[in-house]
Amino acid sequence: MKKTGAQIIVECLKKEKVEIFFGIPGGVLLPTFDVIYDSPVKFVLCRHEQGAAHMADGYARATGKVGVCIATSGPGATNLATGLATAHMDSIPMVAFTGQVATHLVGNDAFQEADTTGVTRSITKHNFMVRDVKDLATTIAKAFYLARTGRKGPVLVDIPMDITRQTCEFRYPENIKMRSYNPVYKGYQQQMKKALDYITKSKKPVIYAGGGVISSNSSKELRAFADKLGIPVTLTLMGMGAYPADSDLFLGMLGMHGTYYANHAIQNSDLIIAIGARFDDRITGKIDEFAPKAKIVHIDIDPTSIGKNVIADLPVVGDAGEVLKELNKLIAKEKIKLNFKKWHEKIRKWKEEGPLTYKNDNKLRPQYVIEKIHEVTGGKAIISTEVGQNQMWAAQFYRYNYPRQLLTSGGLGTMGYGFPAAIGAQFAMPDKVVFDIAGDGSIQMNIQELSTAVQNKIPVKIAIMNNGCLGMVRQWQQMFFKKRYSGTCLKEGNPDFVKLAEAYGAVGIRVNTKKEVVPALKKALKINNVVVLDFRIEEEENVWPMVPSGKPIHEIMRGLA
Repeated sequence: MKKTGAQIIVECLKKEKVEIFFGIPGGVLLPTFDVIYDSPVKFVLCRHEQGAAHMADGYARATGKVGVCIATSGPGATNLATGLATAHMDSIPMVAFTGQVATHLVGNDAFQEADTTGVTRSITKHNFMVRDVKDLATTIAKAFYLARTGRKGPVLVDIPMDITRQTCEFRYPENIKMRSYNPVYKGYQQQMKKALDYITKSKKPVIYAGGGVISSNSSKELRAFADKLGIPVTLTLMGMGAYPADSDLFLGMLGMHGTYYANHAIQNSDLIIAIGARFDDRITGKIDEFAPKAKIVHIDIDPTSIGKNVIADLPVVGDAGEVLKELNKLIAKEKIKLNFKKWHEKIRKWKEEGPLTYKNDNKLRPQYVIEKIHEVTGGKAIISTEVGQNQMWAAQFYRYNYPRQLLTSGGLGTMGYGFPAAIGAQFAMPDKVVFDIAGDGSIQMNIQELSTAVQNKIPVKIAIMNNGCLGMVRQWQQMFFKKRYSGTCLKEGNPDFVKLAEAYGAVGIRVNTKKEVVPALKKALKINNVVVLDFRIEEEENVWPMVPSGKPIHEIMRGLA
C-alpha cells in the first residue's frame, strides 16, 4: 500500500520504537502533524524549539536511546541550532526533523526558508535533505543508525513540504550499511596487551574517564577494571557517575574546577589511561605542562579524538565498553595483581590537604543546598544543570554513584539547557526524582518551558541559586578585572520567581536562610507538580578550587568565599 511522506515519517518513528518526541508545528509541517494527530507516538508541544532540542537531548542522556525533535522551516529550524550544537559537542544521539519549503522553491528566498542543512552542517554528525519521497524511509533509517552508532551524535533530516504530500510504497530497511561509515568497536588485541604492559610497569597510574564510558554503557566494566588493579579514577564533567563517588579510589572531577587531589595526581602520574575522554582545554590547562612525566594510553571510539590535543603513546581505537571487557578478561587470564600502596598514600595526603569545602556558617551557601539535595534524595536523583557556577557546584557537591545521573552541557556550555533537559529526563523516567540546579540568569533562558511541564504534569524540581548576577562571569570580573561588574548584574531586573512559578500554574517556594533549606526540599518532594525553589544565596560566593585560564592544572587556586 502506498503512503504519503507524512505517513512514512510516523511509520519510521514506530519502526524505530520511538516513544516520544518534542517540538512545535508550523506551516510546512501541517501534512505531518495531521498524521501525528492519530499517531500512537507521543508528541510533546514545547514553547520554543531550543527547548524541544534540549528535551530530546535530556531524554537521550537519561535513557541512552535516540532523542527525537521536530521543527518547522526557517526560524523553527534555526531555533534548533543551539540544541543541536549542544548535543554534537557532547556526542548525544538525536534525530531532528525539520520542515522545508517545497522543493521547487528551495533557493528562491521563499517565506520561512532557510538553508537548514548549510546552517547545521558543522553542528551535527550528519544531515540530509530529502528530495525524493522514495528515499525518505531509507534516509530516516540512516539518520537513526548514524545517531546511535560509533561516536554518537545528532543527525538532521530536512524534508520539503511537497515530499510529505507525495506517495510511494513504504519499505523500511532492516539493516543499514554505509560504505564510508564503519565504526571500529573492538580494539586490536596487540594494543590492549601493550596497554596492560604499560600498567604493570607503572608506579603512579591514573584512570581519566569521560562521557564515552557512559555513552557505551560500560560503567560496570570501568569499575571492575579500576577496582581489580587498584588504580585511582578521575572523571570529566561529562563522565560524572561513570565511577561511584563513594569509592576510596575516586578522585573527583579533573581540571579547571576539579579537585586539588585529582589535578595533583594527574600532574604527578607516570601513566594516564584515558577512556572515552578527549583532553579538552578545561581538563589540560596549559597543555605543554600537562602531566609532564606521564605516558598516555588513549582509548576512544573516535580515532580523530586520539592525539588531537595530547599525543598518545599508545592509541587504542574502539568502543570503551568492548575494550574494557577485553582488558578485564586479559587481567583475569594473566592473574595480574598490582600494588600501588605508596601512590594511594600520596593521594590520601593530597585529599587531606585540599578537600572540597566551604564556609560552615549561618549564611545560605549553594554548596550546602546541593549537599542537602543529595541528602533528601538519597543520592539517587537525576540532576540536570544550567551552565556556570551552579553547574560546577552541582558537579562538586552532589555525589554521583550512577551513570546517566548528571545531565549537563559540557562542551558547548549552553545556558538554558538544564530545565528542558530535566523535562526530557522526567518524561523518560517518571518514577525518578529530577532536579534542575540552576542560576537566576540561566533559568530565564528557557523558563517558558514551565508551561510545557505544567501542561504535561511533569513534576521537575528547579533549585535556583539566586545571587542576582551572572555568577561565573562575575567571579572572573572579581578576580581578574578589579570587580568591574560590567553586564553581569541581574538583581534589579530579576522577576519574583515564586510569583512567576504560580503564574504558570507551578509551585514557588522562597528560601532565605540555611535552616529553611531541608524543610523546603522535603516539601517540594511531596508536591506532584513543578516546584521552583528560589534559594537566595550569597551574592559573591565563588567556585573553588579554580585553575586560572592558561595556567597548568597544578597551579590551582583554593579559597573560601
